[in-house]
Amino acid sequence: MSDPLDYFRSELNRLHAYAVPDASGLVKLDAMENPYRLPDDIKKKWLKFLEAEQINRYPAPNPEVLKQKLQTIFGPKDDCGFLFGNGSDELIQLLVMAIAKPNACIMSVTPSFSMYQMIGDIVGVKSYSVNLDENFELDFEALLAAIEKHSPSLLFLAYPNNPTGNLWKRDQIETIVTSTNGFVIIDEAYGPFASDSFVDDLAHYKNMLLLRTASKLGLAGIRFGWLVGNAEIIAELNKLRLPYNINQLTQLTLEFALDNFQIFAQQAKTLCDSRSKLFAELSAINEIKAYPSQANFILIKVLSKDATQVFENLLSQKILIKNLSKQNGLDQCLRITVGTEEENNQLLTALDKALS
Repeated sequence: MSDPLDYFRSELNRLHAYAVPDASGLVKLDAMENPYRLPDDIKKKWLKFLEAEQINRYPAPNPEVLKQKLQTIFGPKDDCGFLFGNGSDELIQLLVMAIAKPNACIMSVTPSFSMYQMIGDIVGVKSYSVNLDENFELDFEALLAAIEKHSPSLLFLAYPNNPTGNLWKRDQIETIVTSTNGFVIIDEAYGPFASDSFVDDLAHYKNMLLLRTASKLGLAGIRFGWLVGNAEIIAELNKLRLPYNINQLTQLTLEFALDNFQIFAQQAKTLCDSRSKLFAELSAINEIKAYPSQANFILIKVLSKDATQVFENLLSQKILIKNLSKQNGLDQCLRITVGTEEENNQLLTALDKALS
């Protein structure tokens, strides 16, 4: 008899499951989460808000109330279509599934969010990537040449970019959008911490779609993302969405959060202030180079020691950050999530020991 595993696609042999390290007992600065919890009085109101919900019923399949609240707070000003996902990862997968035809391909840049290529591999769509320059800026001419050569169906651009934290030149992105017949996905996962957005440009470009998530705001546990763009295109993509993909508790929690959005807006402002202070302190350390960030994390390059050794030394001191030093284009680099003032101070103390 044959092995049941033989029925799986052969490509699975070279894929790896997404790994999440155990952070029990650690200062967790590895996953770009908002470190602040809901205030106790707001938490009580939230639980009261959930109390009357009937979880024996299916959730709303396409909740209009969430669309209205999201558009009021985040835009766009013009009417667009909205598509909701179980985190933005589901929406990335849905987009790749939508274009998965023979000879189709997707494209992004390196280094950037690893899930673009990973989902391409999972779905079985070929992916191409163009290296960023030494300052993590777009290699504009190389990217245009790659678009012309490969004609990607999807081009993913994270804005700000993960893990480098920078915003690319707006005029270059606008030129890129008009240079391709494929879709350009502007991934603004870190929009709450950035000084710019393409949300109000959507009406000008039919092939531009905007991807956002509630995770970085302080709602990573509810897994909610949304895709915005031309209503006709969103309607076609909606055909691929699984029924009831956003559960009722997620919908209600997000509705409550949007009704109390000033709390999350203030937390984002606090994190931006903390980012500026942490960046200044990291920049004063001669043994590392800190890169300016428009996100809720800071990328550093270790100059004097092996980055993996520094990472492991921090881990031994109960500080968990992200070791990126083995990834293409990120030699000797580590990524630090901006935490609370106490967590940032613990990091700096531990980093001083790790570098000494």
